[in-house]
Amino acid sequence: MTFTYNDVYIKDTATIAGPYEKKGPLKKYFDKTFDDLYYGEDSFEKAEIKSVKESLKLLHKKVGLTRKEVDVILGGDLQNQIAATTYGTYNYSKCFLGLYGACSTSVEGMIIGSVLIDSKKVKNAIVTVSSHNMSAEKQFRNPTEYGAPKPNSATFTATGSASLLLTKEKTDIKVESSTIGQITDLNQNNPNDMGKVMAPAAIDTIKRHLKDLNRTPDYYDLIVTGDLGLYGKEILMDYMLEEYNIDLKNNYNDCGVMLYDLKKQKQCLAGGSGPVCSALVSFSYIFHEMKKKNLKKVLIVATGALFSPTMVYQKQNIYSIANAISLEVI
Repeated sequence: MTFTYNDVYIKDTATIAGPYEKKGPLKKYFDKTFDDLYYGEDSFEKAEIKSVKESLKLLHKKVGLTRKEVDVILGGDLQNQIAATTYGTYNYSKCFLGLYGACSTSVEGMIIGSVLIDSKKVKNAIVTVSSHNMSAEKQFRNPTEYGAPKPNSATFTATGSASLLLTKEKTDIKVESSTIGQITDLNQNNPNDMGKVMAPAAIDTIKRHLKDLNRTPDYYDLIVTGDLGLYGKEILMDYMLEEYNIDLKNNYNDCGVMLYDLKKQKQCLAGGSGPVCSALVSFSYIFHEMKKKNLKKVLIVATGALFSPTMVYQKQNIYSIANAISLEVI
């Protein structure tokens, strides 16, 4: 399902990045970084909550709105019952919609917020997402204290928080259209190979988006997925070319690959993952380049693996989804 929007704009963004992300190539685009995974707290979960609060506080300062002027907050994370978002957004808005789209949550929130604004139900909506390497890894895979080795195909959960304000007030960056993803199953069940799990969902969403709007890839200055990593990126590019004759080599990249220097940061393996991974790239670097008009049309396709450890232990397949949103400079 693809929508187009008339009067939905991005006012500003705020990004808080962790120590691994700080050492990556996008450091200068982040609003704030921290060096210690505990972020001055006594648990990784509390550190993530603190990062959510800080990104919201910084966003409010940048856009000049009070909390009462924000109609709704939409957001999510990877903690059980999206605890980081729930605790982090408490008292920040009159209304709250908690979301879970795994690593696709940022674009899911942007789609819902854009629909609410486009339908004139709200004037301002904040989208916020977060993740934390240590809290996510111990929840979805193995506690890092075990020291279990990981294959090169594994991705590395990003640490930080990112927030964005959608508004009906005209700005230089417009939310032009979006495509809602559908759940995809390609018989994958390896939680250490998320690129292979999520690539089919990204392929399906990109193909449908282009078809629904009668576009070719060169309509966009940049198409980014998030977060397939090195191997998922290769799968997507090869499949799109071989099966649909869609060549993405000139204007496609993946947020999981962009977030880290994978030649130097070997611990990041195939690249980044987590809800904040694509948001740290799109809410910082991409937004910055669009404000400078170096990028004028961008398609962000956030991907997510919809699974729980329980289902993996029961040998169930890992489903995936990809949601897409098109941004344009006006």
